[in-house]
Amino acid sequence: YKRLNIGSYSYLKKMTRDIRDNIPEILEEHQKEESSFKKIVPALIKKGIDNVNLSMFTPEMRNELLNAAGDEFIKKGMTMDAIKAFTITGNKAKLVEIGDNYVTVGLVTNAIDAYRLAEDSGKLARIGQKCLDDGLVVDAMRAFRLINDQDKLREVGESCLKKDKIDFAIEVFSFLDNKSKLIETGEKCLKDNMLAYAAKAFELANDGGRLSKLGDMFLKSGLIKSALKCYELAKNEMMVSFIKENFGDLSHIKPGGYM
Repeated sequence: YKRLNIGSYSYLKKMTRDIRDNIPEILEEHQKEESSFKKIVPALIKKGIDNVNLSMFTPEMRNELLNAAGDEFIKKGMTMDAIKAFTITGNKAKLVEIGDNYVTVGLVTNAIDAYRLAEDSGKLARIGQKCLDDGLVVDAMRAFRLINDQDKLREVGESCLKKDKIDFAIEVFSFLDNKSKLIETGEKCLKDNMLAYAAKAFELANDGGRLSKLGDMFLKSGLIKSALKCYELAKNEMMVSFIKENFGDLSHIKPGGYM
């Protein structure tokens, strides 16, 4: 080891003495700041974050105040206010902590919101899988959409299709722009006589041929308005003209409950 020369030793000794002599001042300054925080935080809690002007503080001090207020909000059970405070300061660790607490009490929708604000893809993936395993397809769909996990979204869509949650299946396959799955869903709906869902699936798949066939089914059943809508979606101008020429004003005709 290199020895300190006398000059270096004297400098270190002086620096140590200066720090020791300044400790009371440092402590006093810290206590003043702490005292100010104790006065301001209750005002934040009472008036609400949106109603207190903190522009006179530096960004660092403002964030410290808001984080302190966030902790107090949590203690008082005012979780939404805490989320607002931690979102402003960008305190992702605290937002994740809130999300974890929501999971513990079974509030997975709220947990997803907290993880979204924290931009924690790992947490969103895990809670999405948990929701899928528990049959909470709406929450699973939302979590996986936030991280754009297309493989998991396909799983959600398949699960919805098997459980006859057709509207969610259509929503997932539409988000994925998976036309073959939309057509498969539409065919299933035709088989189960869920014609409105079939029309929606074929429309999103941009399948004019199947929409026209569905229009034919409505026309044979006397559901003229529903038939017209299918033909219009299919851009089947010939059948649109046929209905308008032969049936005239359709405003007095009920659509039959399908469309």
